[in-house]
Amino acid sequence: MVTPPPEITPEHHVSEIEIEQAIRTGIERYFDDCRARVPAFIDRHFHYPGAIATNRMALGWDMLRAPINLLWAPVYALASLVKFLTPNRTGLMWLHGLANRVPAGFTTRVQQHISHLILVDLLNNGQEDPLLESYLIAELEAVYERHSCEPVDHQRFNKLIEPLVTDTLSQYRVTRTASADITNSITCTVLGAFAFQKFTPGGIGLGIVLASMLAKTLAARDFVLGETIGRWYYSVFPPEPSLATTASVMVAVMVTLAAFAALSGVIFDPVQAAVGLHRRRLHKLLDHLQRDVTLSTQSSFRPKDQFVARVLDTFDMIRSGLL
Repeated sequence: MVTPPPEITPEHHVSEIEIEQAIRTGIERYFDDCRARVPAFIDRHFHYPGAIATNRMALGWDMLRAPINLLWAPVYALASLVKFLTPNRTGLMWLHGLANRVPAGFTTRVQQHISHLILVDLLNNGQEDPLLESYLIAELEAVYERHSCEPVDHQRFNKLIEPLVTDTLSQYRVTRTASADITNSITCTVLGAFAFQKFTPGGIGLGIVLASMLAKTLAARDFVLGETIGRWYYSVFPPEPSLATTASVMVAVMVTLAAFAALSGVIFDPVQAAVGLHRRRLHKLLDHLQRDVTLSTQSSFRPKDQFVARVLDTFDMIRSGLL
């Protein structure tokens, strides 16, 4: 339970129970109002034309940050799993501390923009200052007015709440990278099915298919009996692409897909909004943040998107024969 600041103590007939109830009521009213703002927030920033304004910030350095983030995402997912499995375990605190220092990757301009929108538009209703504090003060003033003529000392609550909000928004930014990775897996599957009649569940599988096609083309061009006969021969006896060719093509494919994913929000944000993914994600964010503020715990918001993305990556590697 959020405890009142030291200056806010029971006076006259104001009991500790009344103060705690006032704080709890203020928290509930605040988060109920936040949830009521979710539909308008989604319409404004994730449906057209707002989705274009939200994602056009990906133009520029984000085109470089996005590929790096997607390549780094499996490392961060593993670190998050380690932190989840080793909390306060004797003998493994060093491992938990090491995993805790693993960064989530580069923060893109789109991630920064969406975090700012959530903080200002959703959590603070267009204000720069923390709005939750005013709800708590209003409830405390109502209690004190019933028992005392002295005003409440407006001790700021944001020192307690700000770290929780910061960590929660950081976790929400991770979902953007994970969503981009899931988008890449879907794109590769569709592209492989329609363009190559192959099952390519990710960038690795698509890279292997393209590397095989490149090896076949190069081998046919250098065939001793001519390129036409070479194409026929290697269609029956396909050459094995070299490791260097395969690795180069896979990296090129993954970088291209990541650059596409940096801008894919223009297409997929409205889709996610239409099927309710954005609504569920924001409601989950608010539910966890309310719980953490009420119980004064560490941030518990840990979206599962990044683990879904890693499952898809693992399946892609198994399908491609790398695992």
